[in-house]
Amino acid sequence: MADPAFMKLTIEEKDVAVLTLDDPRGSANVLSQAVLGELEQHLNDLEGRKDLAGLVIRSGKPGVFIVGADIREFLAGLGAPRDQILGMINRGRQLFQRLSKMPFVTVTAIEGQCVGGGAEMALWCDRRVMSSDSKAMFGFPEVKLGLLPGWGGTVRAPRVLGLSNAVEIVTSGESIDAKTAAAMGLVSDLVPSAKLLPAAIQVIRSEQTGGQWQRDRKRWNGPLNISDTELGFLGATASAFIQGQTGGQYPAPLAALEVMLESAGSDADTAGAAEAEAMASLFGTPVNRALINVFFLTDRNKKDTGIDRKDVKPGAIKSVAVVGAGIMGQGIAAASLKRNLSVTLADAVPDALSKGVQQILEEVAYDKEKKGPDAAKAVRYAGLLNPATADAEVAPADLVIEAIVENPEVKRQLYARLEPQLSPQAILASNTSTIPISKLAESLKRPERFCGIHFFNPVRKMPLVEVIRGAKTSDETVATAVAYAKNIGKSPIVVNDGPGFLVNRLLTPYLNEALELFADGAEMKAIERAAKEFGMPMGPFTLYDVIGLDTSFYAGRVMYEAFPDRTAASPILPALVKAGRLGQKNGLGFFSYKDRGRGAPDPAANELIKQYVNKNPQKFTQEQITARLFLPMVLEATRILEAKVVRDPRDVDLGLIFGVGFPPFKGGLLFWADSLGAAKIVEMLAPFENLGTRMKPTPMLVEMAKTGGKFYAT
Repeated sequence: MADPAFMKLTIEEKDVAVLTLDDPRGSANVLSQAVLGELEQHLNDLEGRKDLAGLVIRSGKPGVFIVGADIREFLAGLGAPRDQILGMINRGRQLFQRLSKMPFVTVTAIEGQCVGGGAEMALWCDRRVMSSDSKAMFGFPEVKLGLLPGWGGTVRAPRVLGLSNAVEIVTSGESIDAKTAAAMGLVSDLVPSAKLLPAAIQVIRSEQTGGQWQRDRKRWNGPLNISDTELGFLGATASAFIQGQTGGQYPAPLAALEVMLESAGSDADTAGAAEAEAMASLFGTPVNRALINVFFLTDRNKKDTGIDRKDVKPGAIKSVAVVGAGIMGQGIAAASLKRNLSVTLADAVPDALSKGVQQILEEVAYDKEKKGPDAAKAVRYAGLLNPATADAEVAPADLVIEAIVENPEVKRQLYARLEPQLSPQAILASNTSTIPISKLAESLKRPERFCGIHFFNPVRKMPLVEVIRGAKTSDETVATAVAYAKNIGKSPIVVNDGPGFLVNRLLTPYLNEALELFADGAEMKAIERAAKEFGMPMGPFTLYDVIGLDTSFYAGRVMYEAFPDRTAASPILPALVKAGRLGQKNGLGFFSYKDRGRGAPDPAANELIKQYVNKNPQKFTQEQITARLFLPMVLEATRILEAKVVRDPRDVDLGLIFGVGFPPFKGGLLFWADSLGAAKIVEMLAPFENLGTRMKPTPMLVEMAKTGGKFYAT
């Protein structure tokens, strides 16, 4: 059987060639080596033609142009020799560069996403037209994989868009919309999708008459017109900004900046060679491998239905009721409302309900450009939001999510009232973060239609949702909950029931060990610094304050009752809570937040907790602090895997990255553990054996150390 064709060549108006990319393997165009080979053949055939005025490259996929290179091919080449990597990089750039040397005008017609290698292909063309559709996006996400654009992105972007614009879009990894692209001078015209081809042909006709494309070719092939002073200022400011954004943990943005600055005075060919060398130096590094792993974690999650059976389909969720108008209830309601679901918000307290509705509408109506609420949006969403104080108004919903106080008896009383009024097909769910779902379901008539849907705070920012399966939860209920979470833009993972579920069960050893380290004599600032230099978004004591010390105390008590052999009962949290220090919610926790909300060391807190420091404090290196903070998490992860709390080790890593901000550049907790190796981890744990079970290698880890096993076995 012949290889499938990835593109089709047609002739429009006798002298305009149209190359339509339409990868038969999926819903998006991906630049695999096979696709590049076919493009090369088409360019070979077109290059010698004298009867063409122009070439238009477009997509046959509705709503998408090209989503970039084939990352699976990248993965396969990670261990290749440097000369082979350079060959792969140079091939792509030199192929695309031919578009800027064809004997006729080349135009890209961009519909939908045009990112990565697709963006580079578009930039090597003489002109671009773009859909005015809101889905049209242009960008270079390579830095999010620990790489830089290697097929001419750092060469062409500064010359076409200007160096400042190029630095912004290349080093940030963020895409720009059609309006911004036009403002930058990236595109010649913005038109509706249906008019892209006529617009592209019109650009060719215009260039035939004016000839500006030939002058631009010459200019874009040479060095940039920028003074040393301008170059130095841009380099200094951009470098400082990038360092502040990345904390020095992500080398790709700085490498991209450096190659663009150093190549500013060179011609395109010299700049391309420098780009290839820089790309090859990043390819296959630990950060690149880790970020590619995160890419695949995310990609897998997008495709995962939450169940292993293929004969079960999710139910339709068109209406959602959220019971509880507090911070979490507001966030869940707003997330659902943004996806145009009909939402009922219920609360027994009228003032709380009124405030909740106001907060929700302010969130969903927020306009980035106006930096405030948009009145038209507010009116539109208000029509979908129904405030309610009566159970009967909640009952018609397809999905009811309870987000009330963390008290099992209060929750059960609510369920006893609500369940008889719900449709037999409706799902009842709890947003509980600690209470076992099976216990909450004990008195339900339809426990198979009950599950946990645990959001993380703040809901608008946190992508993770834990879908918790109780002992009697049905596959259809799980699949429906997963589909709902994805529909509102979240990344759900399915977790079997148990104390702390997944994320809180893994987070507890980390937070608990911070308290124990402090009690053993480590300085709070040293513990905070070790965590942040490891890559965590904040130190554990700051995280305690964000979560709330009272909430943390309650969750810690649940974990202590479940796992007393490895959960230390520190007196520090109850002492602070008793003193009225609850964290950021009231401005006083481990730190004080009275100065514009910024956490600052607080002598009053230090005085209160210093009595709990051991009389013979120990001295710790940063490496020892780091090991004590993170190795207990690895041990708990092995217990989670042994107990089959999750279906796949990758759920552990995705859960921690999306749920608590575990550093993506380490690839996830278990990916990081694999980079160390089980034998090395056992060796690192040996000095802490006197601390008891929480630092003792588990049977799974011991076996992996003996056999050389890895969490990512495949």
